[in-house]
Amino acid sequence: MSDEPTTSLEIELTFDVVEDTPLPLLMTLPGVASITGPEIRDLDARYLDVPDLALGRAGYAVRRRTGGPDEGWHIKGPKDTGGGRLESHWPLDEGPAGTVVVPPDVDAAVAAILSDVGVTPAGAPDLTPLARIRNERHAYVLLGHDGGVLAEFVDDHVTATDERRGANTAWREWEFELGPSAPPPGPARDALLGAVSAAVADAGGRPAASDSKLARSLGL
Repeated sequence: MSDEPTTSLEIELTFDVVEDTPLPLLMTLPGVASITGPEIRDLDARYLDVPDLALGRAGYAVRRRTGGPDEGWHIKGPKDTGGGRLESHWPLDEGPAGTVVVPPDVDAAVAAILSDVGVTPAGAPDLTPLARIRNERHAYVLLGHDGGVLAEFVDDHVTATDERRGANTAWREWEFELGPSAPPPGPARDALLGAVSAAVADAGGRPAASDSKLARSLGL
């Protein structure tokens, strides 16, 4: 695989909910004209790290995910001061079913990250399985009055395995991720994100206790 990765800045809010929490009133959010969905996506992600977890300690996550419109290899960076995470994406490789073989381009990107955080592996990085996260995702697209995508709201039903300990966990959570037609940084964006948090609180949700699905699957 020799494709250059695509990159995007991911800005999202994540919320903890229980199984019977009703969906929030998304049509009440500022700027929302219509909502499509739900689109059901079956996602299966394998997360990897080097043996001493240097990537995770530096705020990076490496995964191979099947299912959904952005299936493939992803490297997520640490959160910036605005709460966003830069994500690099490579197309899904065609490795043998049931195995995870890290493509050379992903290996090279990981090696560069390790060098940046002061780790210099001898040869290719020794990426090993860390967690497997399977997710039945119910995705809703929030459209503005011009038809542009303001945001995506997803209702996730997650089953995760800590590959090191063999421990399994399951939970439900919501994510609200800004889309290409979301307001730029400033009062309008702040109002939208604040309205989302208020609508979720009214429905019975609360801000997520863990920073990510990976952290939760590892008990962090």
